[in-house]
Amino acid sequence: MRQSLQNQGQFLARQERWGELSETLLQADSAQNQWPGSANRAEDLAFGARADVVFAVEHALNEQSQAENEFPENKVLTSGVMALEALRKEHADDPYLTAVIALAHIDIAWLWRSSMGAVQASEGALRRAAAHFDRASTLLLPLQEKQKNSPFLSAAICALYAGRSSDTMQVADAYAELIDLSPFNYRHMRALGLQMLPRANGSYAALELEARRTAARTQEHWGAGGYTWTYFDAIAADEQACARVDPQYFLDGIEDILCTDPSQEMINLLTAYCTVTLQAGLGQSAPADKTRLEIAKTARWLARNHLHELHPLIWAHAAKGFDNNARVSSLSRFAAHGKAQGLETLASIFREEIASGHRISFSEKGFDLMSV
Repeated sequence: MRQSLQNQGQFLARQERWGELSETLLQADSAQNQWPGSANRAEDLAFGARADVVFAVEHALNEQSQAENEFPENKVLTSGVMALEALRKEHADDPYLTAVIALAHIDIAWLWRSSMGAVQASEGALRRAAAHFDRASTLLLPLQEKQKNSPFLSAAICALYAGRSSDTMQVADAYAELIDLSPFNYRHMRALGLQMLPRANGSYAALELEARRTAARTQEHWGAGGYTWTYFDAIAADEQACARVDPQYFLDGIEDILCTDPSQEMINLLTAYCTVTLQAGLGQSAPADKTRLEIAKTARWLARNHLHELHPLIWAHAAKGFDNNARVSSLSRFAAHGKAQGLETLASIFREEIASGHRISFSEKGFDLMSV
């Protein structure tokens, strides 16, 4: 479904059917708070609409010589986004198209920030990233009044916080409003958690406070899951956050998440997170390791009681720490790596049965033991 929505957004942009794209975004935006499956439709459409521009810049940056940390002028780096800017002149009063253009600037800013890979980003790359963030801010800030009833526009404005330093309470309140508008969209809660880390715009105390506040506000939709979603990426990225989280509350949240969304996509996401993403940081902090190992135990329950199918891309992203800036040169190889990671994890969970001479077969009814 997501790929279909992205393809639809990309098609409408390529055909320059901007009015239809805006109307489609409006309809998807209006449905975001109705059921879990509707939560990301507007974001997926918008991603498809700007994909050609963003991917062209990504490809150009990958092709640039990084030997001397220099980026020669390349029209591809600017031509696509300038074409979108020209489009805005014809649709200056359309908030949805303006947001799509601003999001393209934000995506490109992140590409510039990560353009040096493992090497520290050059001053020129950081300057270009800042320029794109500034332009996105200029486009989005006038939409603040219009975003009060729009999860899509509100999310676009919140995306600016990842590129700048802001007051902790300002960021927390902005995300609180967004989450209230679209409580089924757990991406927003995950983003809030990352923004509440000390390395971003928060503190460990603020992270705990906002996780509990979010759980309270979204209890009708997620039970204790709001606490889990807010800590989801934060404890994978920060040892202190992992050591401080309430593991029992976090695990209660996982169970409640499945009550809201028992889909196989969710089962794969949670199982891969517990066994792959969280375990990548083992050995760095004893208190954090204790939490990681306690949370990892739930993977056995997830796989044995709920898993019916394997989603390779989810496992591949889990191995990358769900890093949106991770470069994927080959989608097929990326998926193959995810499949291997998933099968290796399942082999570990079912090692006793396998050692006793059984094969594990999965179906819509769960797993079956088959004699070899």
